[in-house]
Amino acid sequence: MRRKIIWRTLGVLVAAFIVLSIPLRDVVPPAAPPGNAAGAFVWDQDSLWLALERQFAEARSRDCGQLEARARSRMDGLARIVDELHQQEVSAYSTVLDSLESGFFALSPVVAACPALVSRFTALYSDIRESVKSESVGWDLESRAVRDRLYRLLYGSRAALEEVLLQHPDSVVALIRGRDEPSATPSASIAGVTVHSGDLLVSRGGYPTSALIARGSDYPGNFSHVALVHVDEVTGAIRTIESHIEIGVAIFSADEYLSDKKLRILVLRPRAELPQLREDPLLPDKAAEAALARAIAGHVPYDFAMDYEDPSKLFCSEVASSVYSQEGVDLWMGISRISSPGLRRWLASFGVRHFETQEPSDLEYDPQLAVVAEWRDPSTLFEDHVDNAVTDAMLEGAERGDELEFKWYELPPARVAKGFSWLMQKSGTVGPVPEGMTPAAALRNRSYTERHDRLASEVLRRAAFFREANGYVPPYWQLLEMARAATADEPA
Repeated sequence: MRRKIIWRTLGVLVAAFIVLSIPLRDVVPPAAPPGNAAGAFVWDQDSLWLALERQFAEARSRDCGQLEARARSRMDGLARIVDELHQQEVSAYSTVLDSLESGFFALSPVVAACPALVSRFTALYSDIRESVKSESVGWDLESRAVRDRLYRLLYGSRAALEEVLLQHPDSVVALIRGRDEPSATPSASIAGVTVHSGDLLVSRGGYPTSALIARGSDYPGNFSHVALVHVDEVTGAIRTIESHIEIGVAIFSADEYLSDKKLRILVLRPRAELPQLREDPLLPDKAAEAALARAIAGHVPYDFAMDYEDPSKLFCSEVASSVYSQEGVDLWMGISRISSPGLRRWLASFGVRHFETQEPSDLEYDPQLAVVAEWRDPSTLFEDHVDNAVTDAMLEGAERGDELEFKWYELPPARVAKGFSWLMQKSGTVGPVPEGMTPAAALRNRSYTERHDRLASEVLRRAAFFREANGYVPPYWQLLEMARAATADEPA
């Protein structure tokens, strides 16, 4: 009798394991829409990058005293262009902007070789960004050519600056101040920066999936998360309202916000001259109050579908855009698009259903917002670039048909963990599988993270050999080649 019970129990367990092993059909994302808006941005400038690296290698072998005078003269010329931009409006198609872009890139090899120029080069970067942001107020961000122009100038100038900074780790300035945009809302200081209620903090996390969020767009960027600032008018206490995959919408203190791993932070503020703010200067604070009130009122789950038009669930960008929209300010003037079929397939397997959405990185290009400050962690800047290179190489694999795979026998325990997580969520705690995430998506997330970490370790190893052989830190295009080689060397 006991033997029968044992066999019956084993049979039930085996049957349950088999049933739990049956995979659900993956959602197939819709094809990207045709037309002007479709298609990921491609630099297609490999010859330029290699030429800049050769110029840098040559400059390293020369006396900086002979190079600095000419470099400073060229920086003076670019500064004059920036001053002219502040005095007049130019279109996105102006050849003056071509000169600004090419001139800044052309300076980077000499600055990378001569540390005495870094401070001036950093200040020039900040001035260029502010002038371009100001000029873009009248540009049509739904135009592909305009979006390309803005991306090349803002993302490109940051990339050039960081290539310089990586060659001079002791000269890295962690905090770069931007425009001191006036605001009538309550304010307080955080990490040496005055923030106002209604400001937006756009940051980059230190995890593989953070890199995927930052790079997973038609315009690959540097940021993966958005938080909305609330400053209490009476106490001056700073709180951030944000949405996280694990817990949905939550409220954090300033210390809690900073203690979460971040590689970089961009402080953005609505421009005071916006018509809506001229009519109501306290509008940003009202948006922050609304977000805070909703977070206090009850649980708001994370929106894995990335549907910014559905207010019942919120991903990080929606926390800000939803309340600002209620006040008449529509953020993300240029909506984010994800066109690459491989990337769409991967994101769909994570639960994403909307591929015209609001990506954190793209908020930087919104002309309605001024850059108040930019902070980067000097100690992790190189690892940040490695993460980007590995992510870009993996996404190239997605376009070739690579899948996010996991072992079939991992699905049953993942489904059990999902059920356990559901029970924990009912009691107000967080389980191993986030609310709204399927067991298969959780396994793909883990598989993606493990693969990214393996490749990043290999790229770091190859980068160390490169530095020993060449005497300098490998620039991004070299890191990307290392990441491509590492993916090619992976066992089948």
